Amino acid sequence: MKKLTFAIAGTAALALSACHNDNQDQVQNVELNQPSADILNEQANEAANDAANSATASNAAAADVNASANVASPEDAQEQNVSGM
Repeated sequence: MKKLTFAIAGTAALALSACHNDNQDQVQNVELNQPSADILNEQANEAANDAANSATASNAAAADVNASANVASPEDAQEQNVSGM
């Protein structure tokens, strides 16, 4: 049991020693590749505007469909007259 504990502790120590926190080149490269907050805010505003415009368009289309569904066609009126005879 002691051998297993020492083996696990040794493996953990080797794994942790391989992690270096002083690699500033990679940190700076990652920071350079990130967009600025202004760009992200602009993209978020564009997405919100697009969503609002598509919602407005779909509501208008739904209103058009409902308006056309409420208008009785001449064929319907003729069918009602025939069925009343």
